[in-house]
Amino acid sequence: MPQEPGEPMRLLSVLIIGLLPILAVAKTLEGINLPEQLTVEGQTLVLNGAGIREKFFFDIYVAALYLPDRQSDADRILQADQPWRVTMNFLYAEVDKKKLDNGWDEGFEANVPPASLSALKERLAQFKAMFPTLHKGDEAVLTYLPGKGVAVSVKGEQKGIIPGADFGRTLLSVWLGKEPVTGKLKKALLGGR
Repeated sequence: MPQEPGEPMRLLSVLIIGLLPILAVAKTLEGINLPEQLTVEGQTLVLNGAGIREKFFFDIYVAALYLPDRQSDADRILQADQPWRVTMNFLYAEVDKKKLDNGWDEGFEANVPPASLSALKERLAQFKAMFPTLHKGDEAVLTYLPGKGVAVSVKGEQKGIIPGADFGRTLLSVWLGKEPVTGKLKKALLGGR
């Protein structure tokens, strides 16, 4: 059956339009595919922003923040008792456990008054114990669920849950607090806004 003039272009247009939703499904950063949305315990979370944690000009990991809806106000995000997820996909050859532990300590100390920090010390120690030395290609997933706490998964293995909205808020402040790990990463996690 002969094709009408312009029929191949119409077919190509339909194909391209059909693929547009697929092309918008994921963001790629440093070769890491970051879905635009994911489901956690029946709730949809959307990619709020993603960026690279750099230290001394080295790329350490790709961080992505997922929230129920896109938000650019760090204080509002930190005060809301809402589900969130932070993924950390490691780019650096090896991040020693001791350096990870020091990074968590510094992030908590920089963003919490000493009196509040003492109430978090035991849970912070439990949290740090869940992390081994990490290597390029490893992923850590931190998921906060209201009423439950922060679920920790490292290299695809569920490590446990650290209870408390206060712990979840403080952990998220490592990236979004007044003294974030880097201002550039904070801005990226807030969608560059």
